Amino acid sequence: MLFYGLIFFAISLIISWKFKQKVKQYSEVGLSNNLSGAEIAEKMLRDNGIYDVKVISSEGKLTDHYNPTDKTVNLSNDVYNGRNVISAAIAAHECGHAVQHADAYVWLNFRSTIVPIVSITSRWVSWVLILGVILMNSFPQLLLIGIIMLAGVTLFSFITLPVEFDASNRAMAWLNNRNIVQSNESSMARNALNWAASTYVIAALSSLATLLYYVSVYSRRS
Repeated sequence: MLFYGLIFFAISLIISWKFKQKVKQYSEVGLSNNLSGAEIAEKMLRDNGIYDVKVISSEGKLTDHYNPTDKTVNLSNDVYNGRNVISAAIAAHECGHAVQHADAYVWLNFRSTIVPIVSITSRWVSWVLILGVILMNSFPQLLLIGIIMLAGVTLFSFITLPVEFDASNRAMAWLNNRNIVQSNESSMARNALNWAASTYVIAALSSLATLLYYVSVYSRRS
């Protein structure tokens, strides 16, 4: 398990590094239309008939996200004010989540429903699994509880995949159809979003591998 864990960790670091490199590279490529990330986000929302979602600036790097609770598209300062390819890609992607929300996209709704449960289990699952292994002989049920908790976290990771890929597809379709980006800018935006999506893929696979390991431990010792 340690060997495979190190492999997934190494792959995760490489993908994360590659994505950050793309962000840096494409942040230096200005948009031909000179629109800022905030302006692109506002336009995409209006074009999709969404008027009750606010676009706001948030602190930090790559902190961009859509909050369905208060209906806000939160863009990091660099993306909010940026007039480059990466700002366009990220702003449109986050608005893609807002469009999903407005369309009642099933996978987004499902993910939002289980977020409160997963946020709690993800904090404690590692401790429960470790104690479960230690107490396997005297209290095997604890490891089973940990496995169930980890299964929930893993399920959440896989549910996130269609949500993220769909948001990127909506973003790129709008950017291209509205001529927000030119062909070369479109290729770069898609490339950046693909690398971002890869971080979610490796996280889901890593969680699945960990789950299967603990299932095998429980099966052998029970």
